[in-house]
Amino acid sequence: MEELIDVLDENGNKTGEILTREQIHKKGLCHRIVVIAIIDEKGNILMQQRSKNKSKNHGKWDVASAGHVSSGQTSTEAAIRETLEEVGIKVKEKELEYIFTYKNKENVEEDYIDNQIYDCYIVKREQIELTDIKMQESEVEQVKLCNLKEFSEIIKNGNIMERDEFYKKIIKYLK
Repeated sequence: MEELIDVLDENGNKTGEILTREQIHKKGLCHRIVVIAIIDEKGNILMQQRSKNKSKNHGKWDVASAGHVSSGQTSTEAAIRETLEEVGIKVKEKELEYIFTYKNKENVEEDYIDNQIYDCYIVKREQIELTDIKMQESEVEQVKLCNLKEFSEIIKNGNIMERDEFYKKIIKYLK
């Protein structure tokens, strides 16, 4: 069954309409996304490379996890779910440090419009063991830890999801 998502107005309030992910993107309707960066005490950032089988941004690097907020879920519930699904890391609500929210609207293809409100979080961990990561094969190709210099280099090279506003906040957070 395809994921159902709450349609939002431009202020982020639920309209009462619930549609599939495909319908929302086809119509370009506003909806919520969560993005989670996981950082260890040394300032290393857990990065994932999107699966090469993904229809959008395949093979690009991204922070630990990101995804749609399902209908009826809160932003924090979605962040916990997405992190567990994509990289197998159990996150508690109290670990989620809300950073900020931003909006982005982009015509990706003729029948695919991203009109999203992003809730961005950082999770601090004492350490991140790559051997403990359980990647969701349909979503994640590989994972790695990047220090600030490596993270900045990936951004500069452009082989990363377009989340510039969040990346600037992460860099500021780490300095």
